[in-house]
Amino acid sequence: MPFQEIIWTKHAIFKMHYYRLSKPKVKRLLYNYDRKERGIAPKTIALMKRVKKKRETEIWLMYEKKENKIKIISAWRYPGITKENESFYIPSDVLEEISKNN
Repeated sequence: MPFQEIIWTKHAIFKMHYYRLSKPKVKRLLYNYDRKERGIAPKTIALMKRVKKKRETEIWLMYEKKENKIKIISAWRYPGITKENESFYIPSDVLEEISKNN
């Protein structure tokens, strides 16, 4: 199901630049992911795709869905492999910034 509009937060754009993630790569994650979980911010969804290069990492995407719009809250690369529903360390400044953008 294609979405009519994708909204990118400043936080998401900053993180995508930092982790060298392009908009097309992040958009593909909306349709092709390995795992789906509840996001850390209220009313969000988190998607994960494993990447195998020199070492295994994961690309994560957190978004909010409203009707046929998607608001990309954050995107990042996790250095390693997480377990399903496992909480991992997220710095307090990142959590604060995400809650402002949400």
